[in-house]
Amino acid sequence: MAASAEDAFVAFDGVQKSYDGETLVVKDLNLFIDKGEFVTMLGPSGSGKTTCLMMLAGFETATNGDIRLNGKPINNIPPHKRGIGMVFQNYALFPHMTVGENLAFPLEVRKMSKADRDAKVMRALDMVQMGEFSGRRPAQLSGGQQQRIALARALVFEPELVLMDEPLGALDKQLREHMQFEIKHIHERLGVTVVYVTHDQSEALTMSDRVAVFDDGRIQQLAPPEDLYERPENSFVAQFIGENNKLTGKITAKEGETVKVQFANGHTGEALAVNCGGTGEDTLLSIRPERIQIDAEPDANSVDAQVLELIYLGDHIRCRMNVHGNEDFIVKVPNAAGHKHLVVGETTRLTWAKEDCRALDAA
Repeated sequence: MAASAEDAFVAFDGVQKSYDGETLVVKDLNLFIDKGEFVTMLGPSGSGKTTCLMMLAGFETATNGDIRLNGKPINNIPPHKRGIGMVFQNYALFPHMTVGENLAFPLEVRKMSKADRDAKVMRALDMVQMGEFSGRRPAQLSGGQQQRIALARALVFEPELVLMDEPLGALDKQLREHMQFEIKHIHERLGVTVVYVTHDQSEALTMSDRVAVFDDGRIQQLAPPEDLYERPENSFVAQFIGENNKLTGKITAKEGETVKVQFANGHTGEALAVNCGGTGEDTLLSIRPERIQIDAEPDANSVDAQVLELIYLGDHIRCRMNVHGNEDFIVKVPNAAGHKHLVVGETTRLTWAKEDCRALDAA
């Protein structure tokens, strides 16, 4: 259940940010996060997601609006007094300190006794399976190990909120995927609130309770991962999240939740009316590659398509086809018994259900 403005643990209330007094890089942001939630800010470079995280951390100041933590305004509270854990892409570990000293530092700042410091340091190191590395320096660790230490340091003083800015960006693909699950499991065990920034959509879908998709300084859609993928609300989200086919056409009729669409070549189709205009207006149809069937029973959406390219990817075959003149129309065919073997150059019949086709803004 999404938090309201009143009971949210983290609240961005009408927040704007401009660096030059003219151009807004964050525009009227309203985002409310529950205690214990894992929310990811996802978007392309320059979309405003990192600026929002930096305002929450206290490294940037909002031009307008309020940011609240646990009901209290924090706009004028310096970063070190907000009690927030931070994890950065570049680890930000002190090279002259051992791992144990790096973790003890935020506890020393908080005037904690040595006995309590030692106990919390070991607990945090065990949490990231690094208990044996307390005496090493960062330079003696691999990138993945350094990132685990950075995560442990953010958690060692038991903050209620942890911010992560592209923390896995410097790791190789296999280690990055492993760390995604580790962070997700640590979050589940501790129940700490996490606000995470990334431009990697698979990372966002894997780890998050909800994802805020940013573009041009605004949240385009805020929803659980499944909703973002299955039910995108506009053409930007449909294109940005996962692989997506788009066909442009003109609406010829609108009946309840269904629109009929005519394509440039005269063919017609049907789709769910999600975010489109009325009769006579242009629309963009969104269809996921795995929802398309080959040589199935004819439906409201059935087209002839020419096979242009086949790529073998183990569990499925990625087929690039020409549909209504669109030569980048992708169909994912499971590599399983009973599925037709396609040949480059041949023409085949594609079918998809109206329920799997969304009529969106033509932007």
